[in-house]
Amino acid sequence: MRIATWNVNSITARLPRLLAWLENSGTDVLCIQETKCAAEQFPADELRELGYESAVNATGRWNGVAVVSRVGLDDVVKGLPGDPGYEGVEEPRAVSATCGGVRVWSVYVPNGREPEHPHYAYKLQWFEALKAAVAGDAAGSRPFAVMGDYNVAPTDDDVWDISLFDGATHVTPAERAALTALREAGLNDVVPRPLKYDVPFTYWDYRQLGFPKNRGMRIDLVYGNAPFAKAVTDAYVDREERKGKGASDHAPVVVDLDV
Repeated sequence: MRIATWNVNSITARLPRLLAWLENSGTDVLCIQETKCAAEQFPADELRELGYESAVNATGRWNGVAVVSRVGLDDVVKGLPGDPGYEGVEEPRAVSATCGGVRVWSVYVPNGREPEHPHYAYKLQWFEALKAAVAGDAAGSRPFAVMGDYNVAPTDDDVWDISLFDGATHVTPAERAALTALREAGLNDVVPRPLKYDVPFTYWDYRQLGFPKNRGMRIDLVYGNAPFAKAVTDAYVDREERKGKGASDHAPVVVDLDV
């Protein structure tokens, strides 16, 4: 089974590339982030023509997540149980489903903006809710993974130049501690160093030639429980999909499983 995660940065803008990538990559299950559309605008019909069912949690022009699968889509849960909300609103940042015997979550962790901003506190609270919500599945015997845009670089090696991140989000001790706490619930980073690239960044800013200069970050992660990690046969960042006109600023992260 081939499972992937991809922040598409607007599924409407990325739809032709998304459909072509699904056809060419052989992906069975894709976790999508930043759909940036209402649920009724999600291209479920186009995906169905390729054989994919869709589970969508989206409300409008911001955020939005989905799971699309051609190996079954059962037990869908939209939203994060215990979601702390931001300014009284629960944002569409999580959706989960069981696909071909594997349980997956597609998550889009809050950005945090700045360490002094209320959105940063919300980010840490959201991580706490995520850990509580996934603890049972993480400790279970079924292959299980939380996949998506975590908006945190796990180590200094996961950004192009750590000296440029002083006082910035994505690399603070509290954010990295939240990742550690999530792993302690029974999850492992199953793509710590993908096999096909020496520098496995997953995101490059559109500005200042970020991608051509490889000024990237590894913030799109796949955290799987022990049965999931044991089943992994290959893992890589599809850096080629970040190239060319109309690309997302994130690349897909792909994991092959023997299940």
